[in-house]
Amino acid sequence: MLLNVHIKNIALIDDANVNFTDNLNILTGETGAGKSIIMGALKIGMGDKLPKDIVREPDKEGFCQLLFLVDDPQVIEQIRDLGVEPSEDGEILITRRINNSRTINTINDMAVTAAKLREVSALLIDMHTQHQQQTLLKKAEHMKLLDKYGRASIDPLKQKVAECHREYVTLRREMDELSMDEAERSRKVEFLKYQIAEIESANIKTGEDEDVEHQYNRMVNSRDIVAAASDVYSVTGYESSSSAGNEIGRALASMKGIKDLDGEIDGLYSQLENIDALLNDFNVELNDYMQSMDFDDSEFRSVESRLDVINDIKGKYGSTVEEVFKYLEDSRKEYERLSEYDEYIAGLSDKIKKAEKAMLKAADALTAERQKQAENLCRDIRDALADLSFMEVRFDMVFDRLPECTANGIDDCYFVISTNVGEKMRPLYDVASGGELSRIMLAIKSCMASEDNIGTLVFDEIDVGISGRAAQKVAEKMAVISRSHQVISITHLPQIAAMADSHYLIEKSADEGKTVTRIVRLNDEESTEEIARLLGGVTITEAVMSNAREMKQMAEKTKKY
Repeated sequence: MLLNVHIKNIALIDDANVNFTDNLNILTGETGAGKSIIMGALKIGMGDKLPKDIVREPDKEGFCQLLFLVDDPQVIEQIRDLGVEPSEDGEILITRRINNSRTINTINDMAVTAAKLREVSALLIDMHTQHQQQTLLKKAEHMKLLDKYGRASIDPLKQKVAECHREYVTLRREMDELSMDEAERSRKVEFLKYQIAEIESANIKTGEDEDVEHQYNRMVNSRDIVAAASDVYSVTGYESSSSAGNEIGRALASMKGIKDLDGEIDGLYSQLENIDALLNDFNVELNDYMQSMDFDDSEFRSVESRLDVINDIKGKYGSTVEEVFKYLEDSRKEYERLSEYDEYIAGLSDKIKKAEKAMLKAADALTAERQKQAENLCRDIRDALADLSFMEVRFDMVFDRLPECTANGIDDCYFVISTNVGEKMRPLYDVASGGELSRIMLAIKSCMASEDNIGTLVFDEIDVGISGRAAQKVAEKMAVISRSHQVISITHLPQIAAMADSHYLIEKSADEGKTVTRIVRLNDEESTEEIARLLGGVTITEAVMSNAREMKQMAEKTKKY
């Protein structure tokens, strides 16, 4: 649920801090008081695009913060899957700071993108606005509602259809790519044959390119290497009287005569013997190495030629030997397919038929489950509409088939409705009355609420176009929804305001020459006075106040049932 909203320097709001409660939270206020600004601030906190000039005082920071409490383990797990960790007590703190047209978004003090903000907030709050209400006029949205309602049984079937469709599309794409005339196929076969022969004749081994390149570099640089090695050999060997080998030999001869006179000298003599032996071994190996660097021209040309072959193949078929091998494998498969073209096409056609059959079978199973769930959903919606004073309503869902199966199935389905006796059923997207559409949306929301684990539902003036008995029924339905969800609603109807478990007043005033919007929670008496204002307008008589008290009393009785 949404615990707190804190807004600073946004539009007409200087600084507003609102604590919301469980059940039904109602916001009322005069026209122009800034009710839409509150909804706009909520949308900003949920990651919506920032309107131009949204910051009240541009030289100061705009600030919007939403604090949620999440106790549903499934929702907590979904939030973690998005890379966000709730606090130990299940709190989620969403903050947006706006500075010089730049926005910093954080969730529990972790910087996130606006897209991530929208993903997380979508698991926490469901906002219904007049714009969203218009989605009912889009046929494509109807199936989305159905799939969401019956997702437990529908989602696995949708996944199966998507998998079958993916396999079918892959096979069809392969068939399209292989479609060619005989002359084109013949040219491609010959070209593949040439490429395969060229790669095979090169007979390259794994790692050979590195080995040959190392040999080549060694040969190219052999003169410099041998010159440097010869200098080292002359310094460490025995060719001159001053070389290290001869000097160590003289040192050994000097120590030999005294090594028996003192045990410590004997130990030092042994160390020097080891040094002499190591130096001798080093010189032998260095001499062997210099001998190995003696190459004739034929050896060099052979290595150079092999390197050219390897680099030529890599230049044509892959930057590494592994890529060349992969290209060779793919070319052999393609050559085999094209060499046995008729047989391969026949086999591929058979695979396509089987894949299409499997896809349509999965789609039919999905359709059957959707139709089953549609019966349940439409029954629930009819019951909810009856609660909202649609006394003779008929509500159903029509299923048509698309020309071709998609990854989402083959269904083209939409809601149909008749609200009057004798009136034929017509598509819901043809419904023109705003009041009817508002109540239909509320009915659908009430049915979806039981399937939803979103903790907070927000209604922005869902009461547009209704009054009287219909308004009372809408109020009662919202009270029912609020028993299982936190509901926050802006309204101008006294019937809905009377149902509030927590009633807030949005008002506009002048403060130090500036117009500001503030939000205050009303006590019982203040709530009654606000309901009286909604009932009576400018002049609040005792009769209007009495009517307001009676309306609140009736609301309290209704909420007990």
